[in-house]
Amino acid sequence: MSSRRYVLLGVADDGVFSRLKAEIEGLPNVEVIRGLSIGDFDGVSLAVFPTGVRYSGVPVSEVPTIVKKHLEGDKTVDQRFDGSVLPSTILPSRQKRIVLERVGVIDPESIDEYIESGGYEALKKALNEMSPADVIEEVKASGLRGRGGAGFPTGLKWEFTAKSEGKMRFVIANADESEPGTFKDRVIEEGDPHRLIEGVLIAGYAVGASQGYIFVRGEHSLAIERLKKAIADAKERSFIGENILDTGFSFDIRLVPSAGGYICGEETALIEALEGKRGQPRPKPPYPPQKGLWNQPTLVNNVETLANVPSIIMKGANWYRSFGTESSPGTKVYSVLGNTVHTGLFEAPMGITLRELVFDYGGGLKDGEFRAALVGGAAGGFIADLDTKLDFEGVKEKGGMLGSGAVLVLSDKADAIGVLLSIARFFKRESCGKCVPCRVGTQIITDIMTRVYNGNCTRKDLDVMLDIAYNMKLTSFCPLGQSVHLPVKTALEIFRADFESRCGD
Repeated sequence: MSSRRYVLLGVADDGVFSRLKAEIEGLPNVEVIRGLSIGDFDGVSLAVFPTGVRYSGVPVSEVPTIVKKHLEGDKTVDQRFDGSVLPSTILPSRQKRIVLERVGVIDPESIDEYIESGGYEALKKALNEMSPADVIEEVKASGLRGRGGAGFPTGLKWEFTAKSEGKMRFVIANADESEPGTFKDRVIEEGDPHRLIEGVLIAGYAVGASQGYIFVRGEHSLAIERLKKAIADAKERSFIGENILDTGFSFDIRLVPSAGGYICGEETALIEALEGKRGQPRPKPPYPPQKGLWNQPTLVNNVETLANVPSIIMKGANWYRSFGTESSPGTKVYSVLGNTVHTGLFEAPMGITLRELVFDYGGGLKDGEFRAALVGGAAGGFIADLDTKLDFEGVKEKGGMLGSGAVLVLSDKADAIGVLLSIARFFKRESCGKCVPCRVGTQIITDIMTRVYNGNCTRKDLDVMLDIAYNMKLTSFCPLGQSVHLPVKTALEIFRADFESRCGD
């Protein structure tokens, strides 16, 4: 590792990044790494390694002072030093970091730092000490459930894939993250790409696959750049390729930018796109573990799901189950946005309440009183009960779904009608058009919501919109059209008075 390092955290201010690069030019043993924002500060934050000193809310004007006093003079700049030492307090102390344990702590472009921090040890353990069936049993015992939205037991999915007959098997990391307000997978890809790769490799070994794909959102240019480098470096170190680590296991990984549509996040549409076809969902059954890519058994897992695997294999199922709840073990990465003091990513044990996430992790509301939160992204539901437990069952009990873990916090000053209109426009734009209920229904709902927003509606329009959304849930071909009902239904339940105030009789 370099003896000293300056990391720019935050998707950040290019002005700060550029100025920092210019100011350190010529200084020995100093480099700048573009890092990521993961939760407990506002503005641009600089973290100095190996000491772990962090500066929060750094404007461009203070960069020269920090460089001169700290980098050249080894003295902290008091007015910006917040007293924290990384990595233990980069997030609030109640956080339990499993998936994000290295994000913002190591250089994501250095395979050496990943290895020095324990990376690829889980792969070595799986290949040298466990059979494929042992790996599957460990994942099953951990209770890990899919983190992409559906929450299906991961170990069972692996078992179905391993037992299906085919000439070959495939593993696909679904990194086509495009749910509005969701950025957890991108942060993993940008901040710890080798962790995803290690998860894919272990999954490939467990199900008997020889080829893996990382299907990544095309707009995530930094993630693509870092994943490409990580794959190349892993091949050079014999973690990917023929006879990996002299164990007889061979596995290759290809990075594929997505086709650009939200629908490609649906696993069968993703497979269609990988085959070079238009991204549209397939009928199910058969399911991908039976007949997926080129009609062969295919395991499709979300990025966050796969990123949990190395820790489970290394530390065991019982360790993993010590976090979370009985039915929803482990942690969840939440993308918190909206009217909270702190926004960003927070990794917390499954089962914390919405109140804890908003007030303990998010720092409470910036202004106004809490009214509701949209939990689960655009396909999720509005929840007003702060005591709702954030796990698969707890959110479902409130009529919602945990989904991608995006949480949009709304105060009593928020325009809930504008939020639902944005959701309606999103689904209209992203409908693939394959089935009539979704293609036509999203158009009608958007038209009604536009009239509501402009105050040109009647109360009957609200009932018509809810009825259409309900019928879309029953008759749409895939989850995209089926999901529209949840935000419409919950919005009308919580914000009915707001909607009716815009409408005539």
